[in-house]
Amino acid sequence: MNAATERTIRIRAGDVEALADLDASETATAVWDALPFTIPANTWGDEIYFTIPVGLEEDDAQPTVALGDLGYWPPGSAFCIFFGPTPMSSPGEIRPASPVNVFGKLRGDPTVFRSVRAGTPVTVECAA
Repeated sequence: MNAATERTIRIRAGDVEALADLDASETATAVWDALPFTIPANTWGDEIYFTIPVGLEEDDAQPTVALGDLGYWPPGSAFCIFFGPTPMSSPGEIRPASPVNVFGKLRGDPTVFRSVRAGTPVTVECAA
């Protein structure tokens, strides 16, 4: 397997399940190596985030992200799923609380995560 191009994860939160593809970044590798984990979700606008057992610094961190991006937020060691605007977003953008390392992208419609409430356990694992 070419780990840089074929790393697919499954994200489950309540009734929501989605696949995502990780990129070839060091952040993606660190997240992949930490799988699997199940952690309660926090929500912030149209973002779900949760602290994961990964400790990284900013690596080409982005102040805005695209719909469906997966990001790692260094100040909170957090895995972030972006599916719409956050409280800091201006019209037409998705803005994290501070820059994030974008390391992957959801497949399909990311807005399915709007039904996930704070406290819902989120499981992230390698997709078979």
